[in-house]
Amino acid sequence: MFGEIRRGEQLPARIATQIMRQIDEGHWAPGDKLPTEHSLAQGFGVSRSVIREAIAQLRNEGLIETRQGVGAFVMEPERRQAIRIEPEMLADRDNFRSLFQLRMALEIEAAGLAAVHHDADDLHRLDTALAQMSGAQKWTDEGISADLAFHRAIAAATHNEYFPHVLGFIAERINQAIRAARARAVLKDIVELTIGEHEQIRDAIAMRDPLHARTVMRRHIVGAAGRVNLQLETF
Repeated sequence: MFGEIRRGEQLPARIATQIMRQIDEGHWAPGDKLPTEHSLAQGFGVSRSVIREAIAQLRNEGLIETRQGVGAFVMEPERRQAIRIEPEMLADRDNFRSLFQLRMALEIEAAGLAAVHHDADDLHRLDTALAQMSGAQKWTDEGISADLAFHRAIAAATHNEYFPHVLGFIAERINQAIRAARARAVLKDIVELTIGEHEQIRDAIAMRDPLHARTVMRRHIVGAAGRVNLQLETF
């Protein structure tokens, strides 16, 4: 059903778009189970981590639902989200900047709430993601996946069910900023800088200091935007 995807930037988004097209064209009906991660990875000629990112994007857009230990299923049209942002829209600089501006507001608030409401499991998830970001795979796509997992863990640590839902959707689109930044910078410098910013965020959350958590998250988001030549309004 699928042609092999050529390697390059935005693989998860491109794969998600192909799967979305197959759903729209009726190749899978509401309630149908998607092929396994292994089957999709073989079909597209990519790693399972790339497939996981694509599936997460489709889930955050409300096109599919995942059931632990069972798989991913196409959702009924009446249950799907109204929000959809096609990857092509973010090729427009103004659109991309607007989404990044929205991300900043939500991530800052999430960091503050996470500092107040997190529990031991939330902190463990943050530490796990940070360890993966800092490990041997930090130079690869696995490092990008760990970066996204870190921000999803912060959203979950708010203990507000809407933050993971909305921020998860935005993060799957914003991840192209991480990839673009890596492509245009000295990889060693940008990776180490990003890890340092995430360590500061983790420590502020662990110390239950919401004001400092908000401050270092703002600094991180502004820095991330600057690394892709975007200037955000801050007040």
